[in-house]
Amino acid sequence: QVQLVESGGGLVQAGGSLRLSCAASGLTFSTYTMGWFRQAPGEERVFVATIRWSNSYSYYADSVKGRFTISRDNAKSTVYLQMTSLKPEDTAVYYCAAKKYYASVTSDSYEYDYWGQGTQVTVSS
Repeated sequence: QVQLVESGGGLVQAGGSLRLSCAASGLTFSTYTMGWFRQAPGEERVFVATIRWSNSYSYYADSVKGRFTISRDNAKSTVYLQMTSLKPEDTAVYYCAAKKYYASVTSDSYEYDYWGQGTQVTVSS
């Protein structure tokens, strides 16, 4: 049974930083492309960042480029999202997602096979 468990969310002031983690189990993590998405209240879930299974390529939504960094540790079956210079508009529930079998990176949520439960990030002004 595949499980993705996010952690690291919380309340932070604008300009602050947080690091989210997503621990995966029940899958061969090194073969999965991973992504982070977020959903603000009343809005659709949107793409944030993704990293290829091989750790060789990543890309970001324009809204977070230069502020967020996605990384992964295949030995720990964990993907991270380092968030800096946080803004109130970054407030959302953040989800990690996994796309299987040596997949290419994608920002399309429908292409991901597994999802975590989410972790709340709140940025106060």
